[in-house]
Amino acid sequence: MQSAGVSDAVPEEHVRAAALQWLTEVTFDGTVTVTRDQLTNDFSVEGVRFPLVDAGRGIRRPRGWSTALSILTAVPKGSRGPVYDDAEGPDGYHRYKLRRDARGAAENDGLRAAMAKQTPLIWFYGLAPSVYQAIFPVYLMAEEHELSQFVMAVTEEQRRLWPTESRFEEALRRYLLTTTRRRLHQPVFAYQVMQAYSTRCAVCSLGHRELLDAAHITPDADEAGAAVVTNGLALCKIHHAAYDRHILGIRPDYTVEIHHRLLEEIDGPMLRHGLQDHHGRPLMTIPTARTERPDPDRLRQRYALFRAT
Repeated sequence: MQSAGVSDAVPEEHVRAAALQWLTEVTFDGTVTVTRDQLTNDFSVEGVRFPLVDAGRGIRRPRGWSTALSILTAVPKGSRGPVYDDAEGPDGYHRYKLRRDARGAAENDGLRAAMAKQTPLIWFYGLAPSVYQAIFPVYLMAEEHELSQFVMAVTEEQRRLWPTESRFEEALRRYLLTTTRRRLHQPVFAYQVMQAYSTRCAVCSLGHRELLDAAHITPDADEAGAAVVTNGLALCKIHHAAYDRHILGIRPDYTVEIHHRLLEEIDGPMLRHGLQDHHGRPLMTIPTARTERPDPDRLRQRYALFRAT
């Protein structure tokens, strides 16, 4: 039996596809976090609850399945956030540890079967206790027996270009490292920024998470563009786009400026109320904790680019 109350007539690949579709909708294609309660209670098959994670286990292999469905990395107890460097190999591929107890043997076999079949898995990556970023699909590419771990591809590019060092140039390897780290670090950064700004746009205080982005002050493509809260701003998608295109600037004293050419335009209510009315006004939302507020030096450098545009 697959899971309590779910018919054996439902193939596991159909359940997997439904789970991936459900996660796509719930997380807005992987951009919004999910809680353990959601993963345990909110997904159903044929009207029957079907948990996507198991209590106390990092590998979810539903009863009767040949392959695993999901893997989970929890935030260590006492830690302020996730640790990702220790899970990344020198080749840029992440590693996932096998269970070493006898109880986990069947779960490990479920991972081996998923690797052999190249079955897509879901990785629930812990950002805080019981809060996860869903990264999907991911694929297991190899097993490192001596280290009791699997090699995992978290982007389609990684999957297609496995193995690494022997087959592609250093420039491409660096590119894969960058894109993979961005995929993992950006959710952590976004979660921390949204927490700091109480899930509200710094400029207009819009509070709908699906319409908000964690914007970098110093761009993440820049060597100094660290994914830290003080290099971030919670911005709605309109103000994020305006900020990235130097239509909107933010001074080191947290005052908003709109480019003069837009101030002179006459258009519709979006231009007037969405941009022009914010000119010369302070940010509507800033973090309560001073240690989480935007770095004035970063704001100064970014504001200089705005003024020069």
